[in-house]
Amino acid sequence: MEVNKEKYAVDLSSIKQARARISSFIHKTPLMTSESLDAISGRRLFFKCECFQKGGAFKFRGACNAIFSLDDQQAAKGVVTHSSGNHAAALALAAKLRGITSYIVIPKNAPQCKVQNVVRYGGQVIWSETTIKSREETATKVQQETGAALIHPYNDGRIISGQGTISLELLEQAPHIDTIVVPISGGGLISGVALAAKSINPAIRVLAAEPKGANDAAQSKAAGRIVTLPETNTVADGLRAFLGEFTWPIVHDLVDDVITVDDTEIIKAMRLCYEILKVAVEPSGAIGLAAVLSDSFRTNPAWKDCNQIGIILSGGNVDLEVLWNSFSK
Repeated sequence: MEVNKEKYAVDLSSIKQARARISSFIHKTPLMTSESLDAISGRRLFFKCECFQKGGAFKFRGACNAIFSLDDQQAAKGVVTHSSGNHAAALALAAKLRGITSYIVIPKNAPQCKVQNVVRYGGQVIWSETTIKSREETATKVQQETGAALIHPYNDGRIISGQGTISLELLEQAPHIDTIVVPISGGGLISGVALAAKSINPAIRVLAAEPKGANDAAQSKAAGRIVTLPETNTVADGLRAFLGEFTWPIVHDLVDDVITVDDTEIIKAMRLCYEILKVAVEPSGAIGLAAVLSDSFRTNPAWKDCNQIGIILSGGNVDLEVLWNSFSK
């Protein structure tokens, strides 16, 4: 199934082009398994460890594709984005590799470890208030003042294509999987993953994992239109954005369902990743495992045939102080 390029912002060919463009810069991340977690879940699980990607998260794929897609004249003016963390660091690192300036608008409530990554990679930090509106307005102001190219965290075909390269790797590493479980926020990751995976194997299921305290994607799927929330409340700081005009059509058409889990389930899954997989994941990165272990997934007859499951561990940039506090609670 070659997905129609005219219908979506990306297709399998743009994802393959992204892979060729970024392959010399990114890590091909490992696939991990655990008999203990298989036994707990009652399924065969395959963990795609994007927590080992450069910058500590999958976001480097999309950022790298976007940065190296710019022509020299555009690149000379630098790039600007707004992000609460992983996209910010990824764009700063990709810009550093290309030798251009990055202006990174970060909300004041962003995790300190993610802000430190941006600074470490040479990004110029500009602070905004915590609302999406403030982030976008601040980024637009920087863009107008500098002429920098705006690279949106997820609502950008170059970003979506870059994230879709995960599916190309995953289906080479584990071609027999029947389901992929992916965190969802703005939808850049799951859009790329779903489009690539279903272009290669139309029968594969793609399920989104979302916090109950930020369940706009679940509400959007139910309503058949983009739903935004007045506020979000979740420990998964990377999953607080809303779907965009480029990601929503793919999520609407190609994502089979959204599984919502509460923060307690997310923290439990983080703990299992640390104690059994020996892998450091952030809350947003552990939510796929939380979804597979949730009662709503395990008791749903629609998913009884999901036996070989790929889980995207999307990132590992965790603020350890917050982690210890969440474990102690």
